[in-house]
Amino acid sequence: MADAIKDGDIIKIHYTGRLKDGEEFDSTRDRDPLIFVVGVGQVVKGFDQAVLGMHAGDKKTINLTPDQAYGKQQPENLLEFPLASMPHLQSLKVGMQLKLPLQGGRAVSAKVVEVTETKIKLDANHSLAGKTLTFDLEIVETGLDPAQLYAEAVAGQ
Repeated sequence: MADAIKDGDIIKIHYTGRLKDGEEFDSTRDRDPLIFVVGVGQVVKGFDQAVLGMHAGDKKTINLTPDQAYGKQQPENLLEFPLASMPHLQSLKVGMQLKLPLQGGRAVSAKVVEVTETKIKLDANHSLAGKTLTFDLEIVETGLDPAQLYAEAVAGQ
């Protein structure tokens, strides 16, 4: 039997993520499995921790609290702008998603949550922040070789 998964291992995994009410929000079942390095923060903390000790072929269902997943809703991520100073925002509608530029060329997603005649309110929290999440996990492969993954990626282009 292959070694148990540990930090630093590169693994391939299928997962299905659901909200508390059972609504599916993401799954790899209809696409290629997720490949990631365990323990380096490429996935949420609880996901990283859950695969430790598992082996190829193992299946598990996990429940993650907000602290183990995308964190709690942060009030400082609710942003309000006066429309008088930014009239170009008046055409935005509730529910629209925006990319807000940050220093260094990065961007953060924000959802329009309120538009009045005088202001617009955006929520820059992750859409899954504050939620308890359930994941069905299946380890597809462990001990992947970075050089082989690179060669496969280049060949697939």
